[in-house]
Amino acid sequence: MHLKEQGLPANLAPTDSMLREHLYKPHEWRSGQVKDEKKILWWWCDALFMAPPVLARYARMMGEPAFLDEMDKYYRQTYDMLYDKEERLFYRDGRFLITGQPSDRREANGRKVFWARGNGWVIAGLALLLEEMPNNDPRRAFYVGLYRDMAARVKELQPADGLWRTSLLHPESFAHGEASGSGFFTFALAWGVNQGLLKRAEYAPVVRKGWSALLACQQSDGKVGWVQNIGYDPKPADADSWQNFGTGAFLMAGSEVMKMR
Repeated sequence: MHLKEQGLPANLAPTDSMLREHLYKPHEWRSGQVKDEKKILWWWCDALFMAPPVLARYARMMGEPAFLDEMDKYYRQTYDMLYDKEERLFYRDGRFLITGQPSDRREANGRKVFWARGNGWVIAGLALLLEEMPNNDPRRAFYVGLYRDMAARVKELQPADGLWRTSLLHPESFAHGEASGSGFFTFALAWGVNQGLLKRAEYAPVVRKGWSALLACQQSDGKVGWVQNIGYDPKPADADSWQNFGTGAFLMAGSEVMKMR
């Protein structure tokens, strides 16, 4: 492939090399996997935001459907392992799977552990992925269905104040909501309304409530607080806790809310 001869505005050779290495090079056992976990490429749900939209866009840009084929293969592996069809949510990784073993993690109320930001990564990633997938791709229906199922569950779990808690099924564990997961949820639901995939009458109120709550997390100097620090499970945040991905989720949400208006 001679990328420089395709009239592209940037040298994508490093990107091409990285993507091919990621997809085709044998990978070592990931440090985050538990001992008996199936070895899959995207073993943590956050990866469904990081990789699939990029691969889908690159496949479209370069006219190479093989990248989309690989994306679909690895996505479904992660889906098969981490998606709970009963709760319509993703476990963050194999450490939280409910298998009937004594080591299974549960919240204090006995419910399964589903992390808000982890599921925010997934549903926001689905929105970005669907923007890049061809409308006539027969696999698209799977991703639309998954997106709608998650959107309905996220809507059900929104607290009265509009801001989702870090623990989706044990919201009482922390008194205040969290901005990064809420930002991704608000973005993804607003995107679905704008694309006609979600009913405006049902979801616009959820988006408005979420966006109003997110605005309350922004300080006078622009800083977005109430962002849980880097992690992999529900933890508290406070008015001054900040991370760049929290600000990014806030901006993504705002951009779609503006379009919705």
